[in-house]
Amino acid sequence: MFEQTRSAIVTGGSRGIGAAIARRLAADGFAVTVNYAHGREAADELVGAIGRAGGRAIAVRADVADTGEMSGLFDAAEQAFGRVDVLVNNAGMMKLAPIADFDDAAFAQQVAINLGGVFRGMREAAKRLVDGGRIISFSSSVVGLYQPGYGVYAATKAAVEAMTHVLAKELGARRISVNAVAPGPVATELFLADKSEDQVAAIAGTNPFGRIGDPEDIARVVAVLAGPDAGWINGQVVRANGGVI
Repeated sequence: MFEQTRSAIVTGGSRGIGAAIARRLAADGFAVTVNYAHGREAADELVGAIGRAGGRAIAVRADVADTGEMSGLFDAAEQAFGRVDVLVNNAGMMKLAPIADFDDAAFAQQVAINLGGVFRGMREAAKRLVDGGRIISFSSSVVGLYQPGYGVYAATKAAVEAMTHVLAKELGARRISVNAVAPGPVATELFLADKSEDQVAAIAGTNPFGRIGDPEDIARVVAVLAGPDAGWINGQVVRANGGVI
């Protein structure tokens, strides 16, 4: 029975973009492992909603900054669904400050989650995904903008892009595609925090479509990369931002 089940892990999957991805992949027929580090209630609510819609999902707590817990996340997915076909490296954090004001603890935390978490996910997936699987990681459209305050955050995301290009070549013989999605501004709790309505409107005004993104906009891109028609897309960074850059 398990051999016929497509299974996806979504890190940071309990809310925001991750939750939208989990819902979309479940609707597309994947059994979804919803990873969370904090907020078990939100993860359980999402799993319940997926189940009521006819899908299959489990919630698994794991800190992506911890090697053992990342391995345990894959263990849980395999035990529940028999295999892992897709890894979505979505978990991340964003702390903004000028480089001169960034302390070592904040730097280490952002690197451990945004870069280290993706590295640990990639490493585990490289060993445990089925042949023909998909690895989809998250960068950001701030890479290349070089905006003040974004130095550390953008650096972690640029490193994710570099690893994506390299791993795509390393796993090509197994037909495992490795790509990254780089969203622009998206209406999530993380993005909207501490921003006024005027600030959000100003940011939306810089987009050719006159709005910021919705989590579902990004989930649709991930669904394409995770699906059967994207097997020839490999080693790419998709800047899903409505054309803002």
